[in-house]
Formats: sequence, C-alpha cells, structure tokens
Amino acid sequence: MKRIIMHIDVNNAFLSWTAIELLKKGYKYDIRNSYAVIGGDEKSRRGIVLAKSTPAKKMGVVTGETLYSARKKCPSLRTYPSNYKWYQEMSNAFVAILRKYSPDIEQVSIDECYLDYGKVQNLYGDPYEFAKKIQKEIDDTLGFTVNIGIANNKLCAKMASDFSKPNKIHTLYQEEVKKKMWPLPVEDLFGIGRKSAPKLHELGIHTIGDLAHTSPEKLTKYFKNQSLDMIRSANGENDSEVVSTIEDPKGIGNETTLDHDIRNKGELYPFLLALSENVAIRLRSQNKYAYVVVVTLKDQYFKRTSHQRKLVNATNLTDEIAKVARQILDEMWKEDMAVRLIGVRLDHLTTVSYHQVSFLEDLEDREENKKLDQTVDQLKQKYGFKIIKKASLIDHKVRRKY
Repeated sequence: MKRIIMHIDVNNAFLSWTAIELLKKGYKYDIRNSYAVIGGDEKSRRGIVLAKSTPAKKMGVVTGETLYSARKKCPSLRTYPSNYKWYQEMSNAFVAILRKYSPDIEQVSIDECYLDYGKVQNLYGDPYEFAKKIQKEIDDTLGFTVNIGIANNKLCAKMASDFSKPNKIHTLYQEEVKKKMWPLPVEDLFGIGRKSAPKLHELGIHTIGDLAHTSPEKLTKYFKNQSLDMIRSANGENDSEVVSTIEDPKGIGNETTLDHDIRNKGELYPFLLALSENVAIRLRSQNKYAYVVVVTLKDQYFKRTSHQRKLVNATNLTDEIAKVARQILDEMWKEDMAVRLIGVRLDHLTTVSYHQVSFLEDLEDREENKKLDQTVDQLKQKYGFKIIKKASLIDHKVRRKY
C-alpha cells in the first residue's frame, strides 16, 4: 500500500478562533479583516504578539514582538485577549471532523494534525478531492480555514502545507521534491533552526537542494549526529509513522509550569526525569504498564505541542520512561524555542507486560532497576515522597498530582 500522508494546519488559529468567538458574541465585524492581534497584558511578561491578522502582518507586525513595538508600526492596532479554553474547544471540534474519516490521526499541536490517508483511500478516492472536501466541511461547519499538504511522508506533507497560505492545498510527492522543494532556501526545511541556517550558509549551502547533495563528512564537524538526518530530510526522506492519538481516559500524566521560560534543552532534562518519576510511581501503584509515552511543551507563545512514541515493550520503570521522554524532547526541540510548561503522560495502559528481549539489552541491569524502583516506592509510601530522590532531581521542584 502506497503511503499518502496529509498534514492539516489551521490558518492563523488563535486569531481565527478569537474572531469566531467574538462573532458568536455579537461583534459586527470579523477581526481577521482588521488591524488586530492576540496578545497578553503589556504590563506583564505576556505583553507580546501571539497572533496577528493579515492586515497587521502587512504593516510589519510579527509574532513574538512586544505590543508596544507592534503599535509603533500600526497605530490603529487593536489587541484581543487569548481564550485557551475556547481554543481547546475549537481544536477538539476540528479533530472530531477528521476522526469521522479515519482513526489514523496524529495531533501534533492544538492546531495541526497528520492523517494517514493511504489506509482509507479506497473509501474516499482521490487525495486532492478528499482534501477539498475536508477544507469545505471545516469552513462550513466551524468557520475557519485550513491548509493541507499531501505527500508520501510526514516531513513532505508538513513542508507542502506551508508552501503558501491561507486555505490552500499543496502536494509534495517524492517525485516532486526536486522541482518544488530543492529550490527553497535551506532555512525553509522543516527542522532547520535559526542557529543552523547561518552555519549552513557559511558552508556554501544556501538551498535545500544544496543540502541534499552535501556529503555527511562536510557537516559532521558542525552538526555531528544530526548530519545524516538533515541530508535525508533535504532529499524528502522520512520514515516516521502517523501515531494515532490514544484517547485513554485512564492515562496518567503530570505537567508543571516553569517559573521562567527555559531556552536551553539541557535544563529541561531534570524536569523530565522528575515528571517521569511521578507518573511511573502512580503507574506502578496501579500495577499497570504503559505502551505510549507523551511529552508536552508549551512555548513562549502559549502554543502547546505534544509528541508521543509507542514502545515495543510496555513499561513502568522510571528510567525507561525518562529515557524515552528525553528522546522525544530531543526530536521536538527547536533552537529558537523557549519553554514555559513541560509535561509527561503515559497512555495505552495495560495490566500485562510481555517483554521482548533485545540482544543489546542487559537484563540484569533491568531487573536491578525494577528492584530499585520497588524499594524507592516502598520508602516513599512509608515515609513520604520527599524522603528520597535521584541526585539529579535536587533543587528541581515539580508539582505532583494524585
């Protein structure tokens, strides 16, 4: 079966959803057509532009700048507060429409999803015509538009959905990569951060096509293990599966809001470990194991993003959960990211774990970790949860949920 993946992305989600909310409350005009931004209180740390209308964008207003700066560019600018409860309702309605047609939906943030269309193509026919149908249904039913990228893998589907906006459908099949993607600036390649692009330019790599034809040896000195992945991405190669979101109400999660925005990925590792320990203890207390580990981040623009990984072997061991959570964070991380909230969730729970042994695995170490977790659980149950913690968790406070 040929893989056909769609990436469905809400156009200007926060501003569009606020506009719909205001119209429902009786507003006489659509703020999407005015000089408008979604922003926080200018007197607090949230006094920045979270989303802007097309007219405001044409005046030079950019996401992330202060409201004070935005008003200097656009004196008639109006600011509207965010409403995350409403945004979540709109997101849920958006995903519900997609789920009518396929269970193979991976929601990667509040306003974007992947859909594995190859598995249902026999039911709905031509991918482009199906994308048009989805666009129309979302607009007619919910009142906002989406961009849809169609490709043979997730990377190219994501790239295609970003080609031009709003309310567009683009394809980027493997045979179209050379024509449609290679001429683009290298910084347009999904996964290339703000710090990577200047270094690539210094190396004479200016387009995605240049990167596609670069030898790994040329990049390894600067990008180490990322080099091969960067070249594969530039060639439109990506093997990651669409991981269907598990809607298990009995899943176990814990998240914490940080006391300041963190821009260094390494500073988040201790929080991941603490959160992993919290959820693992609760999982073990129920004599359960988890097949899916989910990491959630909220960035400086209040945008939530979640990535998840399905495990070969269900687990309830702290170190195994923390290791996977760290790998997920590494995959999610963008060099210009500032994180204000981080969470770990365990889903697809089971009461039975059949462990498939890998030849690289040290079973004695795993058994020792299991015994150590049981001992720690007993001590904490008897003397309280502050009685013992891993050395790397000292001075890292995470609120615990029970």
